[in-house]
Amino acid sequence: MTPDQRAALHALCFRSPPPWSAGDFAGFDADPLAFTLVEADAGFLTGRAVAGEAVEATLAVAPQSRRLGLGARLMGRFLYQARLRGAERAFLEVAADNAAAIALYESQGFARAGLRRAYYATPEGGRIDALVMARAL
Repeated sequence: MTPDQRAALHALCFRSPPPWSAGDFAGFDADPLAFTLVEADAGFLTGRAVAGEAVEATLAVAPQSRRLGLGARLMGRFLYQARLRGAERAFLEVAADNAAAIALYESQGFARAGLRRAYYATPEGGRIDALVMARAL
């Protein structure tokens, strides 16, 4: 998936946090510590592993492809890649109002580790808390 394709899919999936641009994805592609996993051109996950920690930076699944297990497969692949890259812990941030994503992450062994109040901006000018979630690898 090209940066342009990922940006287009990300825009279908997110309003808040704001969707990433093709330039954002190209920047991740240029980072030797970052990696992107793709599922059937209907979903992707971008992550990074450094200094014993892995971070899931973003996960997007096309609206018409949700509830088919793509997100769980991407998370499983992320955890595997993180371990291969020497990570001992994995972290992520998720909008506190995104119940579906929180359920997915909990099903993958992540637990709430913190809260970032008013972390994400909405297009309407509001703010949404972010949950920090973590798990051991």
